[in-house]
Amino acid sequence: MTTTENTAARTTNENTDARTAKRNDVVLGVFRIVVSFLFGFHGLMGLGFFGGVDGQGGAVPLGSWPGWYGSVIELAGAVLLLLGVAARPAAFVLSGVMAYAYFVVHQPEALLPIHNAGELAAVYSWVFLLLAVFGPGAFTLGRAFRR
Repeated sequence: MTTTENTAARTTNENTDARTAKRNDVVLGVFRIVVSFLFGFHGLMGLGFFGGVDGQGGAVPLGSWPGWYGSVIELAGAVLLLLGVAARPAAFVLSGVMAYAYFVVHQPEALLPIHNAGELAAVYSWVFLLLAVFGPGAFTLGRAFRR
């Protein structure tokens, strides 16, 4: 009797675990798509689109360090992440870019993110680190190519 009950309980747990894993994969995929889509605009702003860096269409000077290169890395990383191609390395690089932005641009202004306007850089850094660790989730071109 206990063997049958244990087998039934194990099957139920496995079904629940499979449904939970699938749901988590879908939610993580949607999260990745939304975040990378929004972050792509951040990179485009540095290149002069959507109001630019000054709100009037101004771009960071071509080839300037770190602004122009940062904008190009942000845009390229956002596209890779959006498509789910090399998503973990792209997310890891973007996490570093945002950590750099926080510590070099924002943190010297004040200690706390609320005082130095660095909340977005800090949050993006941790979000991209999360995606680098947990992976891209569902809806990736990388997964479609493997099939």
